[in-house]
Amino acid sequence: MRYQRWLAACCLTFGMIFGGCRSGNGGGAAETTPETPTRVTAWTDSTELFLEYPAMVVGQPTRFAIHLTRLADFRPVATGAVVLRFRPRAGGLPVDVRSEAPRSPGIYGPTVSMEVAGTYDLDVILEDARSGDSLHVPGVIVYDDPDDIPLLPPPSGGIVFLKEQQWSTVGLRTAHAIGGSLPATLEVSGEVIAAAGRQAVVTAPVGGLLDAAGLARAPAPGQWVAAGSLVATMTPGLAEGGGSYPTSRARFRAALEERARAKRLVEAEAAPPRRLREAEIALEAAREALAALGADQPESGRIALRAPIGGVLVDRQAVAGSMVPAGAVLFSIVDPTVVWLQARVPARLAADLSGKTRAAFTVDGEARAWSAGPLLSTGSVIDSVSRTVPLVFEVTNRDRSVRVGATARVFLERGVPIVGVVIPTSAIVEEDGRPTAYVQQEGELFQRRDLEIGGRRGDRVVVLGGLVAGERVVVGAAFQIRLASLSTAVPDHGHEH
Repeated sequence: MRYQRWLAACCLTFGMIFGGCRSGNGGGAAETTPETPTRVTAWTDSTELFLEYPAMVVGQPTRFAIHLTRLADFRPVATGAVVLRFRPRAGGLPVDVRSEAPRSPGIYGPTVSMEVAGTYDLDVILEDARSGDSLHVPGVIVYDDPDDIPLLPPPSGGIVFLKEQQWSTVGLRTAHAIGGSLPATLEVSGEVIAAAGRQAVVTAPVGGLLDAAGLARAPAPGQWVAAGSLVATMTPGLAEGGGSYPTSRARFRAALEERARAKRLVEAEAAPPRRLREAEIALEAAREALAALGADQPESGRIALRAPIGGVLVDRQAVAGSMVPAGAVLFSIVDPTVVWLQARVPARLAADLSGKTRAAFTVDGEARAWSAGPLLSTGSVIDSVSRTVPLVFEVTNRDRSVRVGATARVFLERGVPIVGVVIPTSAIVEEDGRPTAYVQQEGELFQRRDLEIGGRRGDRVVVLGGLVAGERVVVGAAFQIRLASLSTAVPDHGHEH
């Protein structure tokens, strides 16, 4: 039976190339065969059924292969009994066949032996507390004699991806294509940039030596730093020649000495109390002047370098023990929780867009689509090289999934609704620069479709050609289906039919 399943897989995969599976030594058109099993795929809101069974004859045991998938997570049904209820259309009592548990996760293999020929409607009833369900299969025929079985055509061409492969592929899901409409969109290139006020650098306020101990505890690129947190310390150089730090330090030392002298004089009643108050005010002013330069501990002479904003440390130029000049950039910090999307619109089309234009975008290397926030500005100057006008949108990015610096494909709404078939954007796979999708024709058979895209909004796209409403498209791990179409290896499977 495993050989027959392998042969069926080969027929499905290469049927269009070789014209179907043939028997005997003759050539010409593909022959039909009574051994071709019947395949049925059905869905409810919670379960997918893929059923395979050979032609049924009165008195002959028939092995059914029932594959059940939970649509909540697209994992195989692993527990519960299955009841096959055959209801004769000619009337009479139904025939129940029960399978208490799957032979392997997701696969039930009951054997059915019917005593009366005729047409039956089949209910596949899953009895499970977690995902109980009932799926309907109409028109199951039981023949009186094997000679009554009609010749069936061989399976048509397609991409075989067995249920075992589907269940083991992380993220593989399917969804219905539905009729609907979305606004027409204009696709342009773009870039994710840091928002104004959410990018800062830490510089050396004076020339000096970076302390090794402080840098050993400094954050690494990619780590989050809180506003005001210590990132490094430094010791100012001694030869600044009249710079602000040496002057402020000298004033602090002088003020410190004056306060001590005034205190002694006041205690000896050799000076009025006002002199001590004036000395303390001068000392506090000198201390604040040093603090403005980052000197948390004026007595030690070291300067503390702190993060001006909270964000991700994206660059670190500081090296322990190095002498740096005043103004040297030591760290760069970006707050990515809000970013800007800058779209480059061809100048000839910019006039078609209004201040209420909405945008969605994808970034290179990501299948996910994001919705941009409000339009912040429209450039008034045309770039002399690209002949484009920049549009800047705000993007809320609390999970930091959109990275600053990423290039983007931006889809700008143009207002006119486009009617077609709506699918998730994650169903689209770019192949040779063309949008494609993979349609699940039946449980283990898929087909590649070239698409004509009409418009996008967020994570939805409207298709003008290539799909029909009601078809199921692969919306997760579609690339794995593409790889299966390119592979010449026989699919690995281990269950019996």
